Amino acid sequence: MKLELKRIGVLVRDENMKEHFEEVCSLFSGHGVTAILINSDAIVQELDLVVAMGGDGTALRALDKFPITPVLAINFGTVGFLTAGDRTELLQIVDLLMTDKYLISERLVLKCRYPGGQVYAVNEVMIRAGSKLVFTDVFVNEAEIRTITGDGVIVGTPTGSTGHLLSTGAPIVLPDVRCMILDGVNEYKFSSRALILPPEALIRLQVSEKTRDKNVSLMADGVNLCQLNAGTEVFIEQAKHRARLVYLDDEYFFRNLSSKLSW
Repeated sequence: MKLELKRIGVLVRDENMKEHFEEVCSLFSGHGVTAILINSDAIVQELDLVVAMGGDGTALRALDKFPITPVLAINFGTVGFLTAGDRTELLQIVDLLMTDKYLISERLVLKCRYPGGQVYAVNEVMIRAGSKLVFTDVFVNEAEIRTITGDGVIVGTPTGSTGHLLSTGAPIVLPDVRCMILDGVNEYKFSSRALILPPEALIRLQVSEKTRDKNVSLMADGVNLCQLNAGTEVFIEQAKHRARLVYLDDEYFFRNLSSKLSW
């Protein structure tokens, strides 16, 4: 897929990055491309590309705000696993973009329905306990699988397999694999294992009546959505749209595994 770059948006991590925004504007203007500064709350006309300057959190904000627009993330943070390049490579990044030397990685997105509404997640949806064990009944396509007892339950995407899921011991999954990953968080059972599900699966998570914790949270991509009471149900399935991340070489995933995770 070739991008027709005429008007791009730049989403920065914080307001202290004005100098870097101006540098990006100058680089793109040399190719006849207009760059505008945006924020996650802005209402912006159609863009050909969003450049996210920060870490993975900034990239996720861009994907959430502009779900159908390709996002190029440039690392100004620490890990930056979703990023395509580093802050020191701005000139090279723009040159590669303008000479069509890039690829667009399409990623599975989760849709989560809960009593307070609906939200999309690129990395994961998680039920998280406050201070006591949470008992979560797990259903897949209406078949009761088991009850997970621990600090919570996480349902993630292949993109999220290098995020919070890493801490649960779940497998690393290549981003072009279409699946969902379900795992317990600090599960109170040594025999627990992550479950890999097909993308068509419908997952229902229900906070069991056995749960005594009054501070059970529902989170999506690190954002706290609401508190869950015993008996509350959450439904998770794949979204109709795909997140689109721009990268500059075919081996970006393994390069990031090596450089970001010392793999």
